[in-house]
Amino acid sequence: MKVALTGSIAYDYLMSFPGHFKEHILADKLESISLSFLVDKMVKRRGGIGPNIGYTMALLGGDPILFSTVGQDFDEYRSWLEDKGVDTSGVRVIEDDFTASFFATTDRDNSQISSFYPGAMSYAADVKISDWKGEKIDLIVVSPTDPAAMNLYIDEASELDIPYLYDPSQQTVRLSGADLRKGVEGAYGLFVNDYEFGLIEKHAELSIDDIQNLVEILVITKGDQGSLIYVDGKEILIPVVPPDKIIDPTGVGDAFRGGFLTGMSYDLDLELCGKIGALAAAYCLETDGPQSHSYTKDEFIHRFRQHFDDQGKLEILL
Repeated sequence: MKVALTGSIAYDYLMSFPGHFKEHILADKLESISLSFLVDKMVKRRGGIGPNIGYTMALLGGDPILFSTVGQDFDEYRSWLEDKGVDTSGVRVIEDDFTASFFATTDRDNSQISSFYPGAMSYAADVKISDWKGEKIDLIVVSPTDPAAMNLYIDEASELDIPYLYDPSQQTVRLSGADLRKGVEGAYGLFVNDYEFGLIEKHAELSIDDIQNLVEILVITKGDQGSLIYVDGKEILIPVVPPDKIIDPTGVGDAFRGGFLTGMSYDLDLELCGKIGALAAAYCLETDGPQSHSYTKDEFIHRFRQHFDDQGKLEILL
């Protein structure tokens, strides 16, 4: 299954604060908050929602293609992705700007404070899936990028009669209630975390029952509490895979999506897709960047079977 990933492409600047944010936030001073954290570590990593998802898909044998915009500094990143098996032929270079940048500081509780410079991502709406001349696309994932581009891809999916998964995540706070509602109403599936789901309920004025009636599948990730899949009136709880160590949470949700989408690509049942996502997320959590984890398919399957019974179905990955 050819999956079009429309999320942002960015460089991540990941910093570690050796304390707790909550100890420095004064509830009675929020209207004039002014904080600066001295970090003790910083790394630069390849990131962005689209390639983060695509990287995990490629590790597991999926077939992702990126649709996005990047800056003049993308050459090395493109080579990296292509070498890993991610198709970047849908990516357009904006020569007079830089690739988007994500700045995240993580404290000892794994809480994060982040900011994002869009750079070349501001031109994402110029990249149209309808212009694609390559292999037939079977599924579009509408992930966080420029809001105008996200709305464009929703319209294009309808015009091209291609199902899409709606994954507004970090852009949930930027999209209007009407945009969110439109994104959900036309979607095959909705992917969000627990907090983002609450925002969609509030701003789009949609209850969980409303959403289940609109989409075929609803996936809500809940951090260390696992994830919930709603399908055909059923609620399926997917537990987390305990990580061997916790290094950095950046990109963990993207890895989950990459694993889940790869399972869908092989037409595996949704519970199994969720468990593949849970293990992919654990691998990501054990490294200090959203594309620093690696494994062979054999290693993945071996570790999977230490936690779940796939009844031999994961052999299809080989």
